[in-house]
Amino acid sequence: MVERLKGKIALVVGAGSIGPGWGNGKATAVALAREGAKIFCADINLAAAEETAEIVRSEGGEAVAHRADVSKAADVKAMVEACISAYGRIDVLDNNVGIAEIGGVVEISEVEWDRVFAVNLKGAYLAMKQTIPFMVRQGGGSIINISSIASIRYTGVPYATYYASKAALNQLTKTTAVEYASRRVRVNAILPGLMKTPMVEKSAGLAKSYAGGNVEEMWRARDRQVPMGFGGDAWDIAWAAVYLASDESRYVTGIELVVDGGITLKYV
Repeated sequence: MVERLKGKIALVVGAGSIGPGWGNGKATAVALAREGAKIFCADINLAAAEETAEIVRSEGGEAVAHRADVSKAADVKAMVEACISAYGRIDVLDNNVGIAEIGGVVEISEVEWDRVFAVNLKGAYLAMKQTIPFMVRQGGGSIINISSIASIRYTGVPYATYYASKAALNQLTKTTAVEYASRRVRVNAILPGLMKTPMVEKSAGLAKSYAGGNVEEMWRARDRQVPMGFGGDAWDIAWAAVYLASDESRYVTGIELVVDGGITLKYV
């Protein structure tokens, strides 16, 4: 199938990548564009957002880049207004921002706790707060919140802030989905499993937790955890987002779409 999103406008928050390669937001922006959507690429790193937008444009698509810090209400409001100014509507909002700090409730500092919640949860709240009124007025839309399997189980890594913020994002997704279902605004979550992305690679705490800082050994250790025998990549999340953004999922709202190679089904 081609042009599944023809005529749609997609605001991808976190459309850049923290390093070389394909992060979830970057791949999602490109995948949505390949299916016909026009993309508003937002990221705290403007150069990273512009890199993604240029990939879209180089493939014949249409995209603009915009800098925004999702933890700041003024930035998010300006981001949404800029997207409306550029394209006149928002059909798809993809909240693809997330950070993690290693540490359980005893080890994590209050500053780290507040920072993770500001990005992982407050950022999605602010984006939905600003976008939903436009979607209601235009007759509907699709919101996709990128959560994690860490929201529904312990993954072996002690990061209390990530577990708690992503679990809260799931509940915010479901309750908002019900609240706006009658107004044709669908709200769903994608729960990635153990993914091979630049964010994971750049996380010194994760590599240390798995393999004493050895990134390649971390990948191998994570692969061994997955029933399918390998970690997913950003495109697995991107194509899940394409489905939830498209009219093929018009009767789907409030779900937690697990994309994890079966790991959440394992007992040990």
